[in-house]
Amino acid sequence: MTDGLTIGQAASFAEVTVKAVRHYHRIGLLPEPPRDGSGYRRYGATEVLRLVRIRTLAAAGVPLAEVGAMLDDGPERFAESLADVERRLDERIEELTARRAMLRRLADGDLALLPDRAADLLERGRALGLPPEEVAAAREGMVLARALDPEAFDDYLGDLEEVLADPQAIAVHKRAREALAWEPDDPRIEEAAVAMADYVLARPAMLKVVTGFQKARTAPADRYRLISRFGNQSPTGARLLDLIEARLRSAGVFIP
Repeated sequence: MTDGLTIGQAASFAEVTVKAVRHYHRIGLLPEPPRDGSGYRRYGATEVLRLVRIRTLAAAGVPLAEVGAMLDDGPERFAESLADVERRLDERIEELTARRAMLRRLADGDLALLPDRAADLLERGRALGLPPEEVAAAREGMVLARALDPEAFDDYLGDLEEVLADPQAIAVHKRAREALAWEPDDPRIEEAAVAMADYVLARPAMLKVVTGFQKARTAPADRYRLISRFGNQSPTGARLLDLIEARLRSAGVFIP
């Protein structure tokens, strides 16, 4: 009776494929046993045990390029190598968890491009009764604002938090939403613009929301124009904003 196992039997015992065993031979992880009189390689307990160890380490996330050195190390060095692999796996888990969270946020549009603080503000807007299309527009505006001036974005969110805590801010916003449904030459638009501008002037936080992005070191006027005109592309919206800006300028507020 021939001693030892065939490559297929050894692979089966170690729960790997024959292809994997041959690959381990090629890269030097598993020494090739001698052939018997029939020309077949025969695997003993030593080879099968090493195969099991290789498979276990690889399944635990150890790169094959590092497995050989680990198997040849002494117990102390082996334990240190395992600790290093565990540390790298923890880092990888954190990275994958962050990616999964981003994928889930992508299901809600641009939220993946915003910090949690911004997402919380959008949720507060929903709770205060803002319709879905306005929340979506606000989200897009936040993405734009963050891209144009990331250094000012945290201050911008802080000002928005203060504004959302003021019930009158929501009332003024609803008034603006109603005004957008009017014709551009409706006389009520000028009245609404004056009321909104006066509200802004009376509240420092609201004024900072309007003027904050003018402080950018490069192209402040262009940044302000992109952000202020975002979502105000209808003739009525453009006129309302022009009137509000004129009122602010007349009160000494710098508007590009």
